[in-house]
Amino acid sequence: MTTATSKTEAHEAIVRTIQHYIDGARSGRGDDMRPAFHPDATIFGYVGDEFFAGPIQGLFDWNDQNGPATELDARIASIEVHGTVAMARLEADNWTGHRFTDLFTLLLVDGEWKIMNKVFHMHR
Repeated sequence: MTTATSKTEAHEAIVRTIQHYIDGARSGRGDDMRPAFHPDATIFGYVGDEFFAGPIQGLFDWNDQNGPATELDARIASIEVHGTVAMARLEADNWTGHRFTDLFTLLLVDGEWKIMNKVFHMHR
């Protein structure tokens, strides 16, 4: 277990982690968002009425198929840090015409913040 030296440093590192995710959404390349996630991360949510769940590779594959979201407007709405765990909420508008609310749980692993789980809501 590793601890961050301050909540400010942790917050800044989490923003950098989430930026990988945003950059991957904009490029339409799952490999660009991969650094944000722990290899064992999971994803859960609904795309329309279809339940989307499983290993995070499913997100990378979906992103590759969905293509670039060049008009994406994404903002981190909140970050909470509690030692080596954190929660973050991202609001993403115009992800190829869709709006999402993403909830991330993060863990400090070997000195790096990694997303362990993504739960999302696709707004209609």
